[in-house]
Amino acid sequence: MSATIISGKQVSEEIRGSIAGEVKELAAKGVVPGLAVVLVGEDPASQVYVRNKEKACHDLGFYSEVHRLPAETSQEELLSLVDKLNRQDSINGILVQLPLPGHIDEKAVINTITVDKDVDGFHPVNVGNLVIGDDSLLPCTPAGVIELIKRAGISLSGKHAVVIGRSNIVGKPVSLLLQRENATVTMCHSRTANMPEIARQADVLVVAIGRANFIDASYVKPGAVVIDVGMNRLENGKLAGDVDFESVKEVSGPITPVPGGVGPMTITMLMKNTLIAAKRHHGLV
Repeated sequence: MSATIISGKQVSEEIRGSIAGEVKELAAKGVVPGLAVVLVGEDPASQVYVRNKEKACHDLGFYSEVHRLPAETSQEELLSLVDKLNRQDSINGILVQLPLPGHIDEKAVINTITVDKDVDGFHPVNVGNLVIGDDSLLPCTPAGVIELIKRAGISLSGKHAVVIGRSNIVGKPVSLLLQRENATVTMCHSRTANMPEIARQADVLVVAIGRANFIDASYVKPGAVVIDVGMNRLENGKLAGDVDFESVKEVSGPITPVPGGVGPMTITMLMKNTLIAAKRHHGLV
């Protein structure tokens, strides 16, 4: 068996095309979605992410601000900038790139971003709304995972989904979004006993553990959908997911590659959140 590849690049381009069309319609009404990205310090991976976000804004016709601050920036200075952006009418979304330097409390920064501009979906109010099923700005990577599955024509209703990883950024929120789609969800993590046995029960397996090529074919039920959220840099410089793609694709059904799977969806869903936030701000939804 050779699995069908779910192309995040293709789905991302489809969604961006739709966003670009909406941005043109909004421009005719004098509305331009605005995103502010704040980067503190010199983390190389964060710098790449921020450049990609800046480019996405430019390509889609968004207004964009990037605030690059030195690593020694104090927490008070950062919170002051966030407060200024909260009050800035041209900015609909605020993203403070994580991780932050050790002397800054990430929780305090996230809590300071106004809920309506929290396009990362990390504010406790947005997280709470996600838990109870109310409308909210959704965390970008988990929302991207659901979009990939649905646009691949896969119905989640009644399916058994197994999520490996329980992080606040991916594992927990994606399990909630899978439940919204009427899947039955089991969560596995570092303390789970008999993880391969549980994973093999999954119709849909979502992996987000941060360990390169950890999940091999022994974890996968024949024909199962496999979504690999991992992004690991190997010693040879290549990117690898949490799933051993070459092994698993011989057993699985539709599967996401790394790179080119979930990765492209994250920034696209960030742009979608910013567009939603702009429309809400101007009373257009």
